[in-house]
Amino acid sequence: MTHLDETLTMLKSLTDARGIAGNEGEVRQIMKEYIAPFADEVTTDHLGSLIAKKTGQEGGPEIIVTGHLDEVGFMITQIDSKGFLRFQTVGGWWSQVMLAQRVTIVTRKGDVTGVIGSKPPHILTPEARKKPVDIKDMFIDIGASSKEEAEEWGVRPGDMVVPYFEFTVMNNEKMLLAKAWDNRIGCAIAIDVLKQLKGSEHPNIVYGIGAVQEEVGLRGAKTSTYKIQPDIGFAVDVGIAGDTPGVTDKEAQSKMGKGPQIVLYDASMVSHKGLRDLVTDTADEMNIPYQYESMPGGGTDAGSIHVTANGVPALAITIATRYIHSHAAMLHRDDYENAVKLIVEVIKKLDRKTVDAITFG
Repeated sequence: MTHLDETLTMLKSLTDARGIAGNEGEVRQIMKEYIAPFADEVTTDHLGSLIAKKTGQEGGPEIIVTGHLDEVGFMITQIDSKGFLRFQTVGGWWSQVMLAQRVTIVTRKGDVTGVIGSKPPHILTPEARKKPVDIKDMFIDIGASSKEEAEEWGVRPGDMVVPYFEFTVMNNEKMLLAKAWDNRIGCAIAIDVLKQLKGSEHPNIVYGIGAVQEEVGLRGAKTSTYKIQPDIGFAVDVGIAGDTPGVTDKEAQSKMGKGPQIVLYDASMVSHKGLRDLVTDTADEMNIPYQYESMPGGGTDAGSIHVTANGVPALAITIATRYIHSHAAMLHRDDYENAVKLIVEVIKKLDRKTVDAITFG
């Protein structure tokens, strides 16, 4: 086992924590413990998004850096008479990455281990075997013999179910494998941005936010941004890594380790040109690597941030990640560290004059 330094210990705590949309309490508590030492105050909005405030200059522009607390998972919807659990996906899942995977059902009485099952292929027709199993035909098996036994163990409809996977440092120690990089890496970036600003001057007020319910419609970013009504917004999330077999440059050109992704366009937002130019100019000036990303589908919290109240110039900065929305995703530590560095350098430049030029220029 690799020795876990301070940063890796934080990443392990964040990714091992369980929290689907609407059930982010455990993750929020961990993020709070890590971010509180660098903040003047930590509050939440009424939906449960965490808001950590750090004042550099009273009356300066307000800047938010938003990651989201929730991960993709499942919710128990019913228990059948034989003790098998029916479930609802919470966030986007592809049926092909789900079967035979181990999950944890988090109940009031403690954790219950389960495995996602379906009808065995041996009894399917040859035609049916060729087709992926529909999510609606899957179930979770917890080894219960009846509905009563499952209930006795504390399982109830509404309980959250999360993938079971432990944070792992790969042979190449820059490569980190974990569940829930989407989007505990964004939470980690928000924590580290406040940490890096701790001893330095910045002409503004910065908020590190852990938003709730991103995976079901960018909901907590809407409420937390509304509470602050900031001048500038950054969403930090994962993006697509295009460096695995079979992916063409046309489909996804980002490579792990080549810097954070500057998202030009996605289904939730056309990125703000003035803010985008400031970020890329700063990266060029400081020799921080970056890559461009544009996705016809999908979106980030920036989609909610930029249309809150009177509108907020916003940009999504993402980390190229392999196998998102599955049990195990992989990213590169350098990209994470460069994202933090880049956001910190940009924040130091965001005085009132610069912000006004971006907004009204």
